[in-house]
Amino acid sequence: MYLRYVSPSPSRPPSRPGSAKARFSGIMGSMNRLSPVRAALVTLVITAFGAVQAPAQTTSASPVPQAAAPAATPPALTAGQAVAKLQASLKALTTLRAKFEQLHYSLTVTEPIRETGELFLSKPDRMRWEYKDPQDKVFLYKAGVVEMYLPEEKQLTRSPVPPETLKTDIFGLFLGVMPVEEAYTVEDSPFPTDAARVRQIKLTPREEGDFSYLLLEIDEAAWLPRRVLFYEWSGNKREFVFSQVRTGVRILERTFSLKVPPDTEIIDDTEGAIR
Repeated sequence: MYLRYVSPSPSRPPSRPGSAKARFSGIMGSMNRLSPVRAALVTLVITAFGAVQAPAQTTSASPVPQAAAPAATPPALTAGQAVAKLQASLKALTTLRAKFEQLHYSLTVTEPIRETGELFLSKPDRMRWEYKDPQDKVFLYKAGVVEMYLPEEKQLTRSPVPPETLKTDIFGLFLGVMPVEEAYTVEDSPFPTDAARVRQIKLTPREEGDFSYLLLEIDEAAWLPRRVLFYEWSGNKREFVFSQVRTGVRILERTFSLKVPPDTEIIDDTEGAIR
């Protein structure tokens, strides 16, 4: 699935016919696919530099003991164990509410496009991404259906979510249905951050898909995602940063429903799926 920047527009042309699968791809593309670029934009710090100590030189018959270079402290958990703790924390969730920042990187602009909003999650299968800046929009996932509502364009699009797609993107990660170790190779991969007490993991799909790899930054206090970065084959990069994360909170039932004005254009490809 894709969450990408949707630029505000004064009007939208009438919808064109198309398959439900194509419509779903369009919705997910509206969440975060960018125009193609040819190279990744961020240099990752993935190697550790060790000091090389020269042989000791002495001026007496008895050699002077030299202090050994400090050995790198291995992480307490392997990458696989860290991901297992992440999955256990996500599986144990009942509800979650968090602020998020979404960044879209492109070689065609000097600064990333930033969007901010709030995420609401209620297990087992309800999620709302409510964007507030720079454009109001809502992405609502419930019981296998995703809805995209663009108030400025007066349009609501409703489409079923293929199960295989749900398992490979940000929705599936939070819902706890992404089979990480089954679908990805897992390894440590440090990258630049300003956070403390985090674990950074690289996931590479075992089968070719929409992205070449993703990076996870996991908060070691709660073992929940703090940052998630997706790197597409085209060179596009999309990043999610989560803050003010609260779990086990009460979320009103109406949060997972959309009420739209009567003049809203509704494109429905669910064929009777539960709303």
